[in-house]
Amino acid sequence: MSDTTYTPPKVWTWEQESGGRFAAINRPIAGATQDKELPVGAHPYQLYSLATPNGVKVTVMLEELLAAGHTGAEYDAWLINIGEGDQFGSGFVDVNPNSKIPALMDRSGDAPVRVFESGSILLHLAEKFDAFLPKEGAARTEVMNWLFWQMGSAPYLGGGFGHFYAYAPEKYEYPINRFSMEAKRQLDVLDRQLAETRFIAGEEYSIADMAIWAWYGQLVLGRLYEAAEFLDVESYTHVVRWATEIDARPAVSRGRMVNRAFGELHTQLRERHDASDFETKTQDKLEPAEADS
Repeated sequence: MSDTTYTPPKVWTWEQESGGRFAAINRPIAGATQDKELPVGAHPYQLYSLATPNGVKVTVMLEELLAAGHTGAEYDAWLINIGEGDQFGSGFVDVNPNSKIPALMDRSGDAPVRVFESGSILLHLAEKFDAFLPKEGAARTEVMNWLFWQMGSAPYLGGGFGHFYAYAPEKYEYPINRFSMEAKRQLDVLDRQLAETRFIAGEEYSIADMAIWAWYGQLVLGRLYEAAEFLDVESYTHVVRWATEIDARPAVSRGRMVNRAFGELHTQLRERHDASDFETKTQDKLEPAEADS
């Protein structure tokens, strides 16, 4: 444990950046910092996002809808680079006053409808297309149980464990231990559930799987925080089985690529406007062309 003890002041004030990977974009106030309109494409759904776990939930859902034959789910996906503060542009704040990705404009009806918070977007699309969510009864409630479990639990994994283990400017034993314990408890919750069912809410793939896989599936597959060994993820055998099965779905593979601005170039489709973009517009194909121009 650290020998330094922090005594909070009577009234907290923001005097300096807190440090860590995202310090430059953290602030204690809401609202826009710049006038910047959002682009609008030709499709009914306009997504403004980045391929973080919360962003991946929605692009996986849209790709799954298209794979299932719901042609009305065609979408334009625009990159919001949170490291550069794009989420504080006036246009984005109009869509999501909380300045967090993802944000969606549904232009399929008479008037545009804004949808923000990833769980809300998943539910909105599921109800719109009558897909990946049972219509009624206990089965629907069980999907909703797990969807809301993810929305309440993942902040402890990301903002808690992920921040203190991977992003904080210094590593401290107490917060890492505290949030590691919680992350492992959550993995155990999932492992016990998946010992009884093929998918999270039963035998049918649903928006609950999409939401939870984006965080916990990618964690056990070694894609988050470089923490797989530290958390002994291989011991959660049922979670690993489930995560691997979902990872093999073609729509999931595509969804992971959309609005991705990091990792290997062939995995990055920074904007998506057509299904053919996966073959022609990934960054490994664009960067040589940009260098030649």
